[in-house]
Amino acid sequence: MIGAPKRYNHWKRMEFLVVLVIVLLGSSIKAYGAINQLSWREISNINNQGPYIGIVVPNAFELNPLLQSSSFVPHNKFPYFDFAGRHFRVGELKKKKVIVVMTGESMLNAGLATQLLLTLFNVKGVLHYGIAGNANSKFQIGDVTIPQYWAHTGQWHWQRFGDNGDFNREFGYLKFSDYNNYTKHSKSVKNLLNKVWYQPEKIFPVDGTPEVWQSAFWVPVDKTYFEIARNLKNVELSNCVNKTCLPRKPIVVRVKNGVSANVFVDNKAYRDHLKSKFDVTPTDMESAAVALVCFQQKIPFIAIRALSDLAGGGSALTNEVSIFLSLASQNAFDVLVKFISLL
Repeated sequence: MIGAPKRYNHWKRMEFLVVLVIVLLGSSIKAYGAINQLSWREISNINNQGPYIGIVVPNAFELNPLLQSSSFVPHNKFPYFDFAGRHFRVGELKKKKVIVVMTGESMLNAGLATQLLLTLFNVKGVLHYGIAGNANSKFQIGDVTIPQYWAHTGQWHWQRFGDNGDFNREFGYLKFSDYNNYTKHSKSVKNLLNKVWYQPEKIFPVDGTPEVWQSAFWVPVDKTYFEIARNLKNVELSNCVNKTCLPRKPIVVRVKNGVSANVFVDNKAYRDHLKSKFDVTPTDMESAAVALVCFQQKIPFIAIRALSDLAGGGSALTNEVSIFLSLASQNAFDVLVKFISLL
């Protein structure tokens, strides 16, 4: 038995190394954001109550109408789950099981939040609502638009001056010299900024071959959802903020196209360009990102966007969004409530 103490010491050292590896691995897991067992159990408990409708909201002022509404009832056991900087609210809206996440502004935030929602939870469809700029003179501030298609118009190929290059030309361009500001007596000159050509996104469908991408520019919303939206015309919407009222009662309207990019459009020339080039009504900073993730993941999706400003098409002395932001946010939510009641 002379070797026994050696074997005992060997196993004790091995046991110490295993514990050390586990501790280090645990620290690494925590540092890199992987989900621990306790969180997985909580997620499983939430998912066992599903499936849910995911509700994706850009910012706090758009989320407030939901939080202040008696129609939304938080779950009595697990009202929320926090992960990776996101606060996922669990509950019911009009007696439909929902998980609500606020994304924060921009395409990146919207895409990340939507992907986390679909990765963590048992979600059968995604509803996205918020405010938007209006590029279509047929409609007014306060109207709620529901586009059939969304495109990301921030994916550009900026063409070199004097060179054609090799890039996608299917979706057209913005030519800067078309917007040179000169008098009727001056000679038109070329602009060194040349052109930017709109490019499609490259997505990787969940049921496709890994690392084999597909082009996507115009992303359709779910056909069934869009058909249901036909029944939203009679939703009663607000038209006054304090003593400031709109020319007419806002309406709910299905439109053809909406666009998104990491650009807050407050410029009449670019607003008009988007309308003429793409037949756009709402322009925002998130919807196309949500649409692209849902399209990639084969999850039904629709976006409801209330018009809060004229995207630069109004007076240079005023900014409509500062006046009508709360009204537009409430109108978008009111339409969402009616929509979800019809599911």
